[in-house]
Amino acid sequence: MRDAYHEELDALTGRLVEMTRLVRSAISRATTALLDADLQLAESVISRDEEVNRLFAEVEASVFELMVRQQPVAIDLRMIITALRMGTDLERMGDLAEHVAKVARLRHPESAIPADMRPTILEMGQIAENIVSKAGSCIARRDVESALELEHDDDAMDRLHRKLFREILGKDWKHGLEPAIDITLIGRYYERYADHAVRIARDVVYLVTGSRPS
Repeated sequence: MRDAYHEELDALTGRLVEMTRLVRSAISRATTALLDADLQLAESVISRDEEVNRLFAEVEASVFELMVRQQPVAIDLRMIITALRMGTDLERMGDLAEHVAKVARLRHPESAIPADMRPTILEMGQIAENIVSKAGSCIARRDVESALELEHDDDAMDRLHRKLFREILGKDWKHGLEPAIDITLIGRYYERYADHAVRIARDVVYLVTGSRPS
């Protein structure tokens, strides 16, 4: 009976790791769709968000079933509580990637990103991919050291987010109101995506140590 119980806990972890893979792919493809004005790719991101939602529904169902049947305590209880929190964050990350793709779809056949802003958006996309990859590794390995490092990756995303605002509000901005609105929204989507990954990392620390990082 206990072996089956721990297999269920391992399956829960596996679903979370799979969610990180899906939302990493989603933000990667959304970034490409945005920069290349690729409508087909944008549509694929939007349609495949249902896969993330399905996995999150499985995580929720598993958590509630384990709570009722097993009445977990100590680290098992922390695992189940943090699994639900992580699943919520990952589901939201999938939504944010979908939002980026929807901007790409809205502006097709043009790119929503002016040429001089492309390097910053590309870098934000790369950071987003990197940070969720690390989050997935932290979940799988319960790696506290790597989890704590994610704060630094988030700092890099925040710097780029501030850079976008400086450029939009600068006197040399020449692209008009519509691109300014698009880039403001897109910057926020990437920034929030990274924030959710950091929340996941903090939950890993809580899972392993029983306390949250300051």
